[in-house]
Amino acid sequence: MLVVLLARVPSVVGADIFDLVRDHYADSGGVRIHYVTRGRGPLVVLLHGFPDFWYGWRHQIGPLSRRSQVAALDLRGYNLSDKPADVDQYGFAYLVADVAAVIHDLGRDRATIVGHDWGGAIAWMFAILHPEMTERLIVLQTPHPRGLLRELRTNPAQQAASAYARVFQQEGAAAGITPAILAAIATADPDARRRYLEAFTRSDIQGMLDYYKADYPRAPYTDVVLPNVKAPVLILDGLADPFLLPAGYNSTWDWVDAPVTLETAPGVGHFIMAQAPTLVTDAIEHWLRDQRARR
Repeated sequence: MLVVLLARVPSVVGADIFDLVRDHYADSGGVRIHYVTRGRGPLVVLLHGFPDFWYGWRHQIGPLSRRSQVAALDLRGYNLSDKPADVDQYGFAYLVADVAAVIHDLGRDRATIVGHDWGGAIAWMFAILHPEMTERLIVLQTPHPRGLLRELRTNPAQQAASAYARVFQQEGAAAGITPAILAAIATADPDARRRYLEAFTRSDIQGMLDYYKADYPRAPYTDVVLPNVKAPVLILDGLADPFLLPAGYNSTWDWVDAPVTLETAPGVGHFIMAQAPTLVTDAIEHWLRDQRARR
């Protein structure tokens, strides 16, 4: 299943920005969270998904840092962040706290939160649990939690598309996964592949899969009542995503008490930041510029 997943990942080509960012560590209840920063201005926090690390945002960090201070995290379990051994340490309460710790570490009390895949799920939950800290919300390839629950409950196509998550939830799933397999996300770019291989060698593959064990919905997919998001929301969705289907965005506006902007990209898959970096960067820049102009 993992081979099928990675076979659908587009080639990653982009500038290496390792020498242009600054490394930081935030303390999140005793867990060290590594993040990099660039730029000055309003804070924009970037959260990656699986399998990735902060470098997955390399196409966006430079352009966004022209008008913002950008902070891109290594989620816990990944690269230079700490790697707790207990699966419970990967629950949303801890993941949301990691984001808050980074914001506070930078001396801020609010930020625009941007997330892809697991980072998108964390971004939704952060906006739900910390409206006072969420200035704006941008999610890529990630439905609202209630949207995903509904689709898993009612949509056989989404149930089939989530089969890979069921594999990851099984005991022993990490045994057949190596850093080299995960680094296949960068096969078209030798420099990027080297960066990914180094990062995944430092990472905890079991920790990566613990996100699925701790947080990915399981049957019977009972709906949950959550506070509505208060911040404006931008959703970017590649319609060719084989894992999270676009029907999951239906009714999002019912769960947000602010304007919701949905931009779709036909022919673009799950790893939208790599497959359509210019589209993603331009969409985020234009939306943030428009939001700031409305103040």
